[in-house]
Amino acid sequence: MIIGLTLGRYLSARFVKTVLAVFLTIISLVYLIDFIEMLRRAINIPEASAGTIAGLSLLRIPAVAEQILPFAVLFGAMAAFVNLTRRLELVVARASGISVWQFMFPPLLITFLAGVISVTVFNPVSAEMKMRAEHLEARLFGTGSNPDKSVWFRQRSVDGQALIKAMQASDAGSKLTDVTVYLYDPEGHFLERIEAKRATLLPGAWKLEDGRVISALEEPQSFGTNMLATNLTQDEVMRSFNSAESVPFWQLPKVRDETESAGLDATSYSLQYQSLLARPLLLVAMVLIAAAFSLRFFRFGGITRMISSGVGAGFVLYVATKFVANLGGTGLISPPVAAWSPALVGSLLGALALLHLEDG
Repeated sequence: MIIGLTLGRYLSARFVKTVLAVFLTIISLVYLIDFIEMLRRAINIPEASAGTIAGLSLLRIPAVAEQILPFAVLFGAMAAFVNLTRRLELVVARASGISVWQFMFPPLLITFLAGVISVTVFNPVSAEMKMRAEHLEARLFGTGSNPDKSVWFRQRSVDGQALIKAMQASDAGSKLTDVTVYLYDPEGHFLERIEAKRATLLPGAWKLEDGRVISALEEPQSFGTNMLATNLTQDEVMRSFNSAESVPFWQLPKVRDETESAGLDATSYSLQYQSLLARPLLLVAMVLIAAAFSLRFFRFGGITRMISSGVGAGFVLYVATKFVANLGGTGLISPPVAAWSPALVGSLLGALALLHLEDG
């Protein structure tokens, strides 16, 4: 599988330059579009200056870049292989006895290493910037990444289990407005519903104000102040509002365990952790798909059809990844299966197509 050092370095340089060019081009376009959209949203907000919005868009871009990375690898790999074939460089290499798997080794190795670096180095930076973007967006627009929707979270305490809904959260999740609490006993049987105008997080309890208690056995009872026990901290409440993408890779196992111990749903953190672990294999699958639809262009014709097929196959893999991830997020399948199956199936199908097209 190993080729000469000179040829390997040449192929690697061409591949890296093309993928980086495609990646940076897409990111620049996305940043411009996001900046314009944020300016439109902030047109009636005096404190949202152009510089602030530019900084907000910059904080949002790394998380978007992680989503774009598979497409950048797909398009960049296709462009690199097409150029090498068009200039007859791969034709000469194959004529000298080098198999397709030998000159595919450097791009695959580089892609796998890039995937590892994106997970272990770039993702922690991206997650930190995304969290800051969510906090800045909440301060400017009054919402986070989930506008026009209420916030929901669960807790488990000595009073039993509770499902809490709030129309708005402030002060890093320590103050809630228009709160509804659905209270269950430790066995999961519904007890009562509590409605309150405000809720404030205190050590070990929620302070509910100006509300009423509704149960099936008694008439609704109003109260001025009511205390609801909780084992949640302010960080855990705020974490339930933020997306799993805002948690760095190295902290995901700890956050997942802490969330489960607090009685909250940790599926999103498990799914995000497994998806990041599977990312290098997903990028490798994109390169294999690109090679399968790029290396025959100038020998057999049908350039437009092959390009369209390659792009379509990449989109199908990406959509399948998101679809299976949604199934994993709802608990229909386990997070490891949801995260790894698209990347594994895509890699096997790409290798099979390459075997069929190149080796008969």
